[in-house]
Amino acid sequence: MRSEKQFLLQQIVGMIQDSDYAYFVSYDGLKVAEFSELRNSLAAQGASCHVLKNTMIKLAAQELNVDLSTLNLTLGTAMVYGKGDCSAVAKTLVEFGKKNEKVAAKGGYMDNAVLSPADVSGLADLPSKEVLQAMLLGVLQAPSRNLVSVLNAKAASILNVLNAYKDKVENQQ
Repeated sequence: MRSEKQFLLQQIVGMIQDSDYAYFVSYDGLKVAEFSELRNSLAAQGASCHVLKNTMIKLAAQELNVDLSTLNLTLGTAMVYGKGDCSAVAKTLVEFGKKNEKVAAKGGYMDNAVLSPADVSGLADLPSKEVLQAMLLGVLQAPSRNLVSVLNAKAASILNVLNAYKDKVENQQ
C-alpha cells in the first residue's frame, strides 16, 4: 500500500478510535450546498463529517478488528464522528434525511458494537443526554423522597392527634 494511503488509513483508524461514535451515511446525489448545510448542522452538535472511500473504511475496520460486513457500504459514504451526545447527532442526521431523501444512515459503530440503520434511528428517538440524566436523578431520589414523605405523614398524624386532644381539653373547660 502506498504511503499516502497508509497515512489516510491511520487517520481513519484514529478518527474512529478517538470518537465516542461513528455513523456511516449515504449522500449520493447530494449537491455541494446541501452537503455543506449538513456539515454545518453536524458541526453545531460537535460532530465532524468526512467523505471517505468504502475500501478505506473497510480496511480501517479490519485494523480495529470490527466486522462492518453487515453494513451496506456501497456508493458514496460519509463518516460522521465525534464526542458527546450521540443521540443529538443521530437526530440531526434523521431530520436532515427527512428533508433530503439522499441522506440516510447506513449504520454505525459505538462502544465496540456495530449499529444497524435501525439502531441509528433508535438513537435519534432517545431524549437528550441532559433529559436522561434528569430522569435518572429523579429515579435515584424517589426512595429517599418517599421515605421522608412517610416519616412526615406519621409525625403529622401524631401532631393532629395532639392538637385534637388539646382542642378537646380546651372545650371541656
